[in-house]
Amino acid sequence: MDLRRAPPSDGTVLSVLDMHTGGEPLRIVTGGFPAVPAGDILSKRRYVRDRLDGLRRRLLLEPRGHADMYGVLLVGSERPDVHLGALFMHNQGYSTMCGHAVLALGRFALDYGLIAEPSSPETQVNIHCPCGLVRAFVQYNQGKSGRVRFHSVPAFVFAADVTVDVPGHGKIVVDVAYGGAFYAFVNADRFGLDVCSSRTRDLVDAAVVVTNAVKAQVKLHHPDSEDLAFLYGTILIDGKDAFSEEPTANICVFADAQVDRSPCGSGVTARIALQYQKGLILLNQTRTFQSGPTSSLFTAKAVEETICGDYQAVIVEVSGQAHYTGTANFYVEDDDSLKDGFLLR
Repeated sequence: MDLRRAPPSDGTVLSVLDMHTGGEPLRIVTGGFPAVPAGDILSKRRYVRDRLDGLRRRLLLEPRGHADMYGVLLVGSERPDVHLGALFMHNQGYSTMCGHAVLALGRFALDYGLIAEPSSPETQVNIHCPCGLVRAFVQYNQGKSGRVRFHSVPAFVFAADVTVDVPGHGKIVVDVAYGGAFYAFVNADRFGLDVCSSRTRDLVDAAVVVTNAVKAQVKLHHPDSEDLAFLYGTILIDGKDAFSEEPTANICVFADAQVDRSPCGSGVTARIALQYQKGLILLNQTRTFQSGPTSSLFTAKAVEETICGDYQAVIVEVSGQAHYTGTANFYVEDDDSLKDGFLLR
């Protein structure tokens, strides 16, 4: 009996390659997704969101995925200096940046032949994200890819020490910073919680009420495009922002209460920008960031000062390790009443 053959189905087939970075999953679409019309990267994001969102649901939600699954659709780019474009997908929709995905896509690009002539000891991979061009640098030796680092788009502090009224918790001081996406930052102690030892459910509940409060009370703006001007989530931190050789921990809760298993690449980027603006770190001082849920680690540092519109900004380097976990063909049968996906909590 050949149990490896395809099932007797005439439905749509969606093919994927799965990876994880620091425990955070990434489902890369490798087949079955319709072509996305030409245009700039943000217009492609709008097109997929408005015309093809059912495929995101089928790939990421149950029964093929779960509430915390993350995905990426590879697209072309209007830029000649780009190796691949990436549209990031989560349980609620589409992000503008995803650091853990960039770290994984760096390896993927080398291992699957997207770079014609990889070089040792490191190969550059230019990835066009909705937030802009992100440059990844992949360790490469004797045909094997390894650890990846990337240089972010300009990261900046949108608002420091903002007071918001959080229902059930009173007035809370938060910071809002951008690392390819906007995040609110608040010390978990404000809720009597610890990002490494408290129940995940309690941490999620605290982060969600902060996200909702900031969305209602703080109007965001991005100099490049209003498509970037939305709060992606809240990152609860351990308060150890001053420079130290020791790791500092956080937990990122984004989209529809989705929990990042990694330290969160775009969140770490924004957090470095925040630490730099507050004078807590210097250029090229490397910090280690720990995921509260999994204890996985990223390192990051501000490598260059720059500007973004009227904002003083920095380019941030984030480093981490991605791993392959599997491949799959998913079948969508017409008579399946649950074929379009569902979400349970």
